[in-house]
Amino acid sequence: MIRVLLVCASLCGAVTGFAQEPVPGADTAMPAAAPSPKAWNSLSHEQQQLLHNYQDKWASLPTERQQTLAKGSQRWISMTPQQRAGAQQRFSQWRAMPPEQRQVVRQRYQQYKTLPPERQQQVRESFTRFRQMPPERRTQLRQQWRQMTPEQRNRAVQPMRTPPPMRGSPPHHAPR
Repeated sequence: MIRVLLVCASLCGAVTGFAQEPVPGADTAMPAAAPSPKAWNSLSHEQQQLLHNYQDKWASLPTERQQTLAKGSQRWISMTPQQRAGAQQRFSQWRAMPPEQRQVVRQRYQQYKTLPPERQQQVRESFTRFRQMPPERRTQLRQQWRQMTPEQRNRAVQPMRTPPPMRGSPPHHAPR
């Protein structure tokens, strides 16, 4: 249990706020059409207020950037005050990170995104359990993780790297 929680914390700790759930009903089998440019006037008044710094250069922004900004502003508008405060806190933490640490977080997020959906769900659930633990217990687990040797850490994350057994097949036991 400690292994799973530590792995989840290391994979998701800094990126939980950045992960997005897939849109229900989105067809992933069909390739996405190239996004079309978004006119400034097509944004809601609230979005225009949030993105006012981009107004003068909006038409010259790449279409993908326009789409990202529009989607992000809509997400922001739909957040509760508590969600906004959490997002601001995570963004402040992100900006305070040294570039090397940001790169590690990006790499871990990419690793997470390569996991099968079932594994991603397990990671999210484990991380949720970790976040619900008392702060003293989370601190204790973090200290245990930091005190592990690289070999011990590799053994701790091995169960997360090994795919789950297929239904009806014998369980796979990784050598220790």
